[in-house]
Amino acid sequence: MPPLLRATPPRASNVIRLPRHNHALQRRCVASAAAGNIYPRGETGISSSVIKLRPAAASPALSGLGNSFTLQQQARQLSSTPSISAQTLLTTTTATPPNMYTTSFAFFEALWDAGVTHCFVNLGSDHPSIIEAMVKGAREKKDRFPRIITCPNEMVAMSMADGYARLTGKPQCVIVHVDVGTQGLGAAVHNASAGRAPILVFAGLSPFTQEGEMRGSRTEYIHWIQDVPDQKQIVGQYCRYAAELKTGHNVKQMVNRALQFATSAPQGPVYLCGAREVMEMDIVPYEIRQEMWKPVELGGLPQGAVRDIAAALAGAKAALLITAYAGRDHRVVPALVELADTVKGLRVLDTGGSDMCFPADHPGWLGLRFGNEEAIRNADVIVVLDCDVPWIPTQCKPRADAKIFHIDVDPLKQVMPLFYIDAIARFRADALTSVEQVTGQLKSDETLQAQLASEESEERAKAVQAAFEERIKAIADKAQPLADGGFGTGHLSSKLRELCPKDTIWAVEAVTNTVFVHDNLQPTIPGQWINCGGGGLGWSGGGALGIKLASDHEAKARGEKGKFVVQIVGDGTFLFSVPGSVYWIAKRYNIPVLTIVLNNKGWNAPRKSLLLVHPDGLGSKATNEEINISFDPAPDYAGIAKAAAGGDVHTARVDKAADLDEVLRKAIEAVQGGQSAVLDCKVELGC
Repeated sequence: MPPLLRATPPRASNVIRLPRHNHALQRRCVASAAAGNIYPRGETGISSSVIKLRPAAASPALSGLGNSFTLQQQARQLSSTPSISAQTLLTTTTATPPNMYTTSFAFFEALWDAGVTHCFVNLGSDHPSIIEAMVKGAREKKDRFPRIITCPNEMVAMSMADGYARLTGKPQCVIVHVDVGTQGLGAAVHNASAGRAPILVFAGLSPFTQEGEMRGSRTEYIHWIQDVPDQKQIVGQYCRYAAELKTGHNVKQMVNRALQFATSAPQGPVYLCGAREVMEMDIVPYEIRQEMWKPVELGGLPQGAVRDIAAALAGAKAALLITAYAGRDHRVVPALVELADTVKGLRVLDTGGSDMCFPADHPGWLGLRFGNEEAIRNADVIVVLDCDVPWIPTQCKPRADAKIFHIDVDPLKQVMPLFYIDAIARFRADALTSVEQVTGQLKSDETLQAQLASEESEERAKAVQAAFEERIKAIADKAQPLADGGFGTGHLSSKLRELCPKDTIWAVEAVTNTVFVHDNLQPTIPGQWINCGGGGLGWSGGGALGIKLASDHEAKARGEKGKFVVQIVGDGTFLFSVPGSVYWIAKRYNIPVLTIVLNNKGWNAPRKSLLLVHPDGLGSKATNEEINISFDPAPDYAGIAKAAAGGDVHTARVDKAADLDEVLRKAIEAVQGGQSAVLDCKVELGC
């Protein structure tokens, strides 16, 4: 059942409301229009649909009069032409009154009413009505209209929306230009899909009329060149939903249907497109009941599963919980802490690194390891919670007798052609609800309580505490400055943790250095660590801006100040991020972020991949230049950013550990003063 509609108060316009069968009254209405009289909506006293006059080219009686033929002129000709019947009156428009209400304006109203506060846009020839609606919204509904952020590059636009949505959980909108703008989104669509970021992408379509039949008809050469058979399919396989807007009369329902897909687990991007003629349509203003368009909610575990998982954890000698993105819901983090405090000796491993799922100051913390960790091999009970790659079987796998339970918003990984793990049970369920259920069962069952209070359980807790202390010491020892005065990513990250505000949000895209960054930043606050959810390099430039924009916007609503944001990015990935666009946006919209470029003179991920397959091959002994991954001579990364921002970026280079404190303090001070900063940091490999 579609949502009930509530009509808004009538507004005057150049629309004549004509009955379908009363031809005499039709003539009187037309004659009245010929005399210059305009009927406001709803004032004819006739119960009928809104009908507007067809452009001149649609009727022989009006031929030669052109698209600019006014309503009054058309009405005069019609009133003196007996052959024209009511069937010649169609739903098109020929005028642009200042108070017109189009599909495009209703589109923006729908976004705002659904909680979308920002639109990241890259505009083109398909957007005349979108631009009109933006201007109208800025003038008439300033505080009730999405904020428009101009983005010179589409991937940056979608990465900003991704970062915003990832921090807040609130969907945002990206508007791009027909097929080429859709293609320009590039890897950002993959990242949003794999990272489950709720984003609505809208793109125009080339007009479907070419002789002026409708407002929005083709007017430029490019409208033929950019007309493709099925534009949706460019991104369709990455989207939770993709559809074309075919009329303005249900645009709000279509927007909300798309957002329902985007915000229902598993969340992800959605795609809508619409031709100029559709977006230009004049429609009757209307509203929908927003409370009818909430996302689908996941439930918890069946009661039998709760008992089985709780019993397995209570009786385990080496219990392990593996997760990757459960911390996207910030409430899950304290729930996991309570579970780990209840099951003494439970260890928690992150194998995705996309979100802060478990605090680094808890003895059960095993940190971030990408599917290869000794705890996986020795665990006798494993709970996999919201995780795409719990282990990599060619590198590491659980023991044969391990009891494995899989709880996930998408346990089948429906967009992955190949995925399976040897779980004795799997459940599509909400992570928070599931963890709370299991913890509740452990605390309420007397038999399980006795097991958890046993001497053996206490010994396991002591062993986990000792192992945690050893782990923290080993991380600190490895992060020391090098003998030649240089430093690695670990030391740099430990200094960042020491000098940046304690509640800093880290936007990380460090690729092969990610584990060193995570080990030494040791995040403890929900939402504090956000990494790219997919494999499309270049996310963190726009992602960090979106995170900072979201933090400032949300804090302002509470009368507070947004959090400090640091982007940590590899040198090759920095180039992927389109810094020319990123730092122009940062300057234009005053979004100061500290960027740390990990400069190791090349892409090291391809070498790692090579060695995993050909450890003794020719490439294993070849130089970076020979295998084409070298960035020598190194670009001036900070200079690129400075040029894009018109010179208004704090920049520095550092290659000595002794200089780090001073360089970092100055950069932090600059960002806190409202100026972006980019530090080019030369780091050694492997530490």
